[in-house]
Amino acid sequence: MMVETGDFTPWLRDFEGAALLRRTWGDPDWSQGARLGPALVRSLQRFQVGENGDGAALLRKADLAGDPVYTDTVRLFVAEERGHARLLARLLETAGETTIAGHWTDAVFVRMRRPLGLRTELMVLMLAEVVALAYYRAVRDGVRDPLAAEVAGRILADEHRHVPFHCDRLRRSFQDFSRLSRATVAAVWWLSLAGVVTVVVLDHGHALLGLGVTRTAFAREVMADFRDVVAAVMSPGVRTRPSPAVIRPGS
Repeated sequence: MMVETGDFTPWLRDFEGAALLRRTWGDPDWSQGARLGPALVRSLQRFQVGENGDGAALLRKADLAGDPVYTDTVRLFVAEERGHARLLARLLETAGETTIAGHWTDAVFVRMRRPLGLRTELMVLMLAEVVALAYYRAVRDGVRDPLAAEVAGRILADEHRHVPFHCDRLRRSFQDFSRLSRATVAAVWWLSLAGVVTVVVLDHGHALLGLGVTRTAFAREVMADFRDVVAAVMSPGVRTRPSPAVIRPGS
């Protein structure tokens, strides 16, 4: 079990601020409709499944860590993930498409995470988060449909909060590890990322190409983001701090 070593109140306030901004701005204008290509539809359906977890296992492990502020922040994180699933479902519905009940890649992630402790669950979760950074960036910048670009931009804004938040928690959990132990864990983490990226580029490659991103370019972007994550988690002197919540409709 991870032991609390610091105050997560700034993160809680940051997530609360983001929730207030979302309530203020409301949903995208669904009435404008969306036109999505078949490959992107299949890709978004699979990502929607991944965003749609209930978060019960993560919340239970966060609660066992013994810090109510951290648990409250994780609860807001889970709510944002559910919000992403809702946005993607509405986008697909607006385009005349449906969601899917499940996908094998999401099932694998769930099975990997649930039997593990909080630290390892967060490490597995971070693999999905860094993939999400590159994916929603590709959709936002490459899709021709304005509504899809807005939805991706909103989700991406949240992901930019999620990644440093989880980095902060993980960094605290590794602060008493020796340099050798951290290097060993980092090596295994990198190997896990390699497997995840391989699956993603094979599974979503056609959609990425339609967005103007090659499989190689996508993999490089994910690895660049992950390099920053590993540095933030495994370097004792690196601290991640929340930044002011920014969500721009249509960004």
